[in-house]
Parts: sequence; structure tokens; C-alpha cells
Amino acid sequence: MLWISVIEGACWPLWRMAMWSLWSLLLWEALLPTVVCGAQVLGQVGGSVLLLAERPPGFQVREAIWRSLWPSEQLVATFFRGSRETLYHSRFLGRAQLHSNLSLELRPLEPGDSGNFSVLLVDMGGRAQTRILQLKVYDAVPRPVVQVFIAVSGGAHPPKTCQAFLSCWAPNVTDITYSWRREGTTGFGLEPSGLFTDGQVLKVSLGPGDKSVAYSCIVSNPVSWDLATVTPWESCHRESAPGKSSYKDMLLVVVPVSLLLTLAGLLSAWHPCCSGKKQKDRCTDRRAPETETPLV
Repeated sequence: MLWISVIEGACWPLWRMAMWSLWSLLLWEALLPTVVCGAQVLGQVGGSVLLLAERPPGFQVREAIWRSLWPSEQLVATFFRGSRETLYHSRFLGRAQLHSNLSLELRPLEPGDSGNFSVLLVDMGGRAQTRILQLKVYDAVPRPVVQVFIAVSGGAHPPKTCQAFLSCWAPNVTDITYSWRREGTTGFGLEPSGLFTDGQVLKVSLGPGDKSVAYSCIVSNPVSWDLATVTPWESCHRESAPGKSSYKDMLLVVVPVSLLLTLAGLLSAWHPCCSGKKQKDRCTDRRAPETETPLV
């Protein structure tokens, strides 16, 4: 039995419909370019990065088009009939260079350069391939700031052991990680039980034998890193390290400041009402003695 289907009054066998659909799909596949997702490319602000125009073996390029896809699609560079061109009014004008292998170099990189890029390659036979690359630009990591906070005992004599918290902070940088290293030992990691606030704070217990022990805070992102080193024992006795912070010092500063800020907030909330009322009274008092003077 041969099944048929009626389309706009015409009778089509099902096998012919299937063949027609298959040829349609093949035609669309030939017309549309093949999309290949490339790897992520990392760069540093102020540096340079090379976006590679990789192509399959035997793919002889006739045309190439580089585009920036974010925040809006912009034409960056083209290769047409053997001529390379980068004079386009994109945000990369003057910072883009198209090399002979059709790879795109960007420099100097700026913080807003992160985003997706596409390169469309067309060979001599008309085949097309689009490659997507993701560029991620990071700031250079600055040297971190490390502070030492000591739990000071209330006794008259210095304690034999010292509990210290080491706080590490890198200013004006995002997407960074913190790690600690005890100098003189192998490896970068310390016990997780002594780490707090995503690694920014390290708790250590020191004794007289740890007078020369130093700790380093390492801050890093995928393209750069830096560190700062401290010797906590120097801060365990206020006499030997004047100016160092302790928990008592923090409380003496933080508590009064917090109270003053709270009081200032209450006064600022109450003062506008009073000042408005007083201002209204003054205006009333000023207008009271005023009388109209008849024109002569």
C-alpha cells in the first residue's frame, strides 16, 4: 500500500516528501556558516591579547570578518581580496591589528574590552565558518595590605602564647582570591579551620618559638598575583611594637565612633523638622511688623 498526502490539491507520496525535506535541510546547512565555539582568552588591563583565527586543514581563506558582539555588534577588521583592513569606527579603533595569519591583536587593553568576538571565514569554495571567542580582561592585582590584630590579656605580665588574626585586603580589585603561606614551609595552603571571610582572615596561635615566623598573604586573579608578608609576633607585645592594633584598641575606637554615628543620624532626622518650624516662625515674625504704605 502506498500512502499519499494532499498538499494544495497535489498528491505527494510520503517518500518524495521525505526526500524534499532532506534536500531542504542540506541546502540550509550549506548556506549557513558552521559555528565553532572557541576557548576563553584572558588579558590584563594595559597589556595585549591575540585572538586566533583557527581554521580546519585545507581551508583556504578568501574572506575574513572580525566583529565585536558586545555591548553592540561592531565591525573590527576585515580581509577581502588579499587586503587587510582595520579602519572601522569601533571602540577598538587604533588598538586593533589584523596579522597575516588573520589573527586579531588588541592593545592596549581596557577594562571595558571584555566580551565575545566572532570571526567569519569564507574559503575559495564558498564554505563559511564562524568562530566565537570570549575575551576576559582583568585588572593587575596590587600589593595587598595586611593588618595584625592581637587578643591582649588583662594580666600584668605578657602571655606565653599569642592569639592573632591576620587580615588581608587588596584595594579596588574584584574577582580575586586570597591564600596564605607560612614562610619556610612548602605549599601555599594552611588549615581551613583557621581561615575566615573567604580566606581574607587567618587565625594563628603563636608561642615564644614563633618569634621569627612570617606569614604571607597572596592575592591573585587569573592573570596576575602579588603578596605581602608580616611577622605577627612583633605585634604580640605593645611595648615591642608600638602602634600595632589590638582588640581592646579596636573596641576603644569602634564603639565610640558607632555611638557618635548613631547619635548624628538621630539628630539629622530630628533637626530638619525643628529647623523648618523655626524657619517658619522667623518668617512669620519678619512679616508681622511689615505694613503697606499707601502711595501719595
